Amino acid sequence: MPVRVLGQEDVEPLLEGVGALGTGGGGDPAWGRVIMERDLRQGLTYRIIPPEEVPDDAVVVSGGYMGSVKTLEEMGFEKVVEDWDRRFELLEALRAMEGLLGRRVEYVVPFELGGLNTPVMLSLAARAGVVMVDGDALGRAAPETQMTSFIGHGVRLTPMPLVDRRGNTVIVREAAYPAYADELGRWVVTRGGGTGANTHYPMTGAELKRAVVPGTISLALKVGRAILEARAGREDPVAAFCRVAGGTLLLRGRVTEVSGEDRGGFYVTWVTVEGAGAPPERMRLVIKNETMAGWLDGRLVAVFPDLLCLLDPATGRGIMSVELAEGLEVCVVGVPCHGRLREALDTPEGAAAFSGARYGCPDLEYRPIEELIKDLG
Repeated sequence: MPVRVLGQEDVEPLLEGVGALGTGGGGDPAWGRVIMERDLRQGLTYRIIPPEEVPDDAVVVSGGYMGSVKTLEEMGFEKVVEDWDRRFELLEALRAMEGLLGRRVEYVVPFELGGLNTPVMLSLAARAGVVMVDGDALGRAAPETQMTSFIGHGVRLTPMPLVDRRGNTVIVREAAYPAYADELGRWVVTRGGGTGANTHYPMTGAELKRAVVPGTISLALKVGRAILEARAGREDPVAAFCRVAGGTLLLRGRVTEVSGEDRGGFYVTWVTVEGAGAPPERMRLVIKNETMAGWLDGRLVAVFPDLLCLLDPATGRGIMSVELAEGLEVCVVGVPCHGRLREALDTPEGAAAFSGARYGCPDLEYRPIEELIKDLG
């Protein structure tokens, strides 16, 4: 099988790529660097495989880390990762899933792209001795577990084992509505030491091929290399990102207003960015850990799951939503999401999972970014 092994030379490109594509969330790439460099020093092997090469009858599960950004920062991420040598919550959640399924898991697939949740799944695969799929459920990051391509393609989120930092294990066997498992998970994590890990979306290889957003790890590596090469060559790294990711620069400006709070494991904000033109354009962004929707001079220009990437104008580095502060210079780049997500939106399950009500905009309806920006100047 065409398994690809990632090495030290892939660390920085991958972290740059997932940071830029993460739409402000998915975990700080600095945390991912701690994970990857420590794993590689200890001789762990990162193996990835294209989804089309996964056998149809294979057992595949998704998963990730949960917790408040501020909690992780207060704990110190180096200490968190050191503790994984003693007790790795995500591996425990994987073993719990195997007990529920009565079969060994052979492949894992990330829930999202992000500076934490992509490396943590690489670490899980290496520690469990399995292979990670080159793909995920979003091609970006998202704040809630039900917000995936999987859920609109007939893959059930449950059962979902959740293991928190204190060792509590909770199994969500069934969920009457899509967001229940995530809501319960947040409640458990906030009372279980502030962090935890879960596995979910058990599926066959055949189901994976119908539901996954393919090739996103490879894409992140390409995006990261393009940004790094542009930076080294003193070229425009934002233009390099747009070229590789298929993005459109919507606004380059400065943050003039941020209002928000860390609420139950989510950092929810409204952000205003004013452009440098004359007259200046103004963009409003709603963010729930990740950037969910944006309005340019009052006109809607992008809606989740399409991407609104926040990039540093000078370096092309992905800016985390918790970094946003008055005076910060930022480029906002729109990128169309993968067709698998748009297909999911056309199902009742997907429409409920992705609803704007989940981020405070109940009347917001999805329209493709290409339609929304087609006649912008």
